[in-house]
Amino acid sequence: MRQKLSYLGYLILVMLVSSLSFSCGNSDKPVNNNEADIIIYGGTSAAISAAVEAKRSGKSVIVVSPDIHLGGLSSGGLGYTDTGDKSVIGGLAREFYHRVWQHYNTNEAWNWQKKEEYGNQGQGTPAMDGENRTMWIFEPHVAEMVFESMVAEDQIRVDRDEWLDRENGVKMENGNIVSITTLSGKTYSGKMFLDTTYEGDLMAAAGVSYHVGREGKEVYGEEWNGVQTGVLHHKHWFEADISPYMVPGDPTSGLLPKVSGEHPGEKYSGDDKIQAYCFRTCMTNHPENRIPFPKPEGYDPIQYELLARVFEHGWKDWFVKFDPIPNHKTDTNNHGPFSSDNIGMNYDYPEASYERRKEIIKEHENYQKGLLWFVANDPRVPEDIQTEMQTWGLSKDEFKDNGNWPHQIYVREARRMIGDFVMTENELLKKSPTPKPIGMGSYTMDSHNVQRYIKPDGFVQNEGDIGVSTNGPYTISYGSLVPKKEDCKNLMVPVCLSSSHIAFGSIRMEPVFMILGQSAAAAAVLAIDENTVVQDVDYNKLKGVLVGKGQIVE
Repeated sequence: MRQKLSYLGYLILVMLVSSLSFSCGNSDKPVNNNEADIIIYGGTSAAISAAVEAKRSGKSVIVVSPDIHLGGLSSGGLGYTDTGDKSVIGGLAREFYHRVWQHYNTNEAWNWQKKEEYGNQGQGTPAMDGENRTMWIFEPHVAEMVFESMVAEDQIRVDRDEWLDRENGVKMENGNIVSITTLSGKTYSGKMFLDTTYEGDLMAAAGVSYHVGREGKEVYGEEWNGVQTGVLHHKHWFEADISPYMVPGDPTSGLLPKVSGEHPGEKYSGDDKIQAYCFRTCMTNHPENRIPFPKPEGYDPIQYELLARVFEHGWKDWFVKFDPIPNHKTDTNNHGPFSSDNIGMNYDYPEASYERRKEIIKEHENYQKGLLWFVANDPRVPEDIQTEMQTWGLSKDEFKDNGNWPHQIYVREARRMIGDFVMTENELLKKSPTPKPIGMGSYTMDSHNVQRYIKPDGFVQNEGDIGVSTNGPYTISYGSLVPKKEDCKNLMVPVCLSSSHIAFGSIRMEPVFMILGQSAAAAAVLAIDENTVVQDVDYNKLKGVLVGKGQIVE
């Protein structure tokens, strides 16, 4: 109990210190001044690394966050970090993982488990890497605590629960954003702006070119873009012949939920569909900290009939992605042909209104809660799986203000800018050179399933799941963070950056977003100092700044 209270006390202290620093700092400026050198829209991990970089570089900065909780997915359940080659993670991203390591190096961090009992293995290397003083696997509340501490220490102003007025809230003059206005009526003015959201709302509202969905193979000369019927890379497909109909084998009985009756599209063709979303749930099997899975309102077992049929065919891999994080908890992700990925239910999310997005998020939450309830309680689930599932539940000490459910849905992909330079699989595979590198990625080009369809033989199958190695780290171009000059001259986009669908499948990892957030902010600082537009920032100067701060750029 003492540890939980100290954590709460810490957060309260952080917020008090932050608020005091805003009101007691620069006495020559009014307290309610909504003007800064750099305005960052979003509350993701990229937002925090960008804000820290800007502030440490001597610029005033305001983070305008629609989120109350900072850190996006890094504090929203994705604690089993997708790192790839950790040696290319530098700068503020590495500082974040170092601070996580510092936390877990204390006895107080291990309130449900002894430190020496933790398996300490993740992604093939130690989760707690003492040699490099980093830790890559962590509990959600620990990530949030680290982000809050960085904000407090650098006295960064964060205005939370402020949502961009996407219709009329972006004021432009001569190709520059002058100000942004939120739905609460606050207007924020700045010299430079960063869109660090998963959705790219500021970018879109500013009239910047972007794409939603998969490009056809021919657009950028890629092998792994577009519809990928017949490609079976991971274990996220139906290995057995499963009927998609309410009455097995009878098309007249109608389709089961979550199955599309439409043709999936010709192989390699482009479409406007996006890969599936889910929540990265934090579970525990530690009795003192476990809450049984709740039965969602409107629960209907027919939603999970496909999974029942998969189980009947002998599938046993339900627990494969209960990835262990400290204190007997998990970062539980999608695995198998029917799992937490709510395939095909998010296509309108990127462009949807805030109200519609809330509906989509709620439907995903109910679907996923119902899935957990089904496996723990439905008599059609194999007894050995159900018995073990009943030992699991939600973690009582995580997401306490949201019913112990993650506050951030996993937006794996939404809008993607079409900017000064487009990253494609050709750059990631080193077939084409990458100009002006400002950071690196290394994770597999990874797309989750996009659609669930009926094959010509009448059985169900998933499509869109891709996993292709990049054959080592690759560089990311500065041009992918900036819009075309004719679109906007003072905006940086480090999350919904300029990339093809399949290249984004690798770039979209949380450590990379932190890297790109820092690099974007460093460029914004230079643009202010040199009185130039973001497209004309002196790359050699930028590279020198980044290398000097520990960023790995090539």
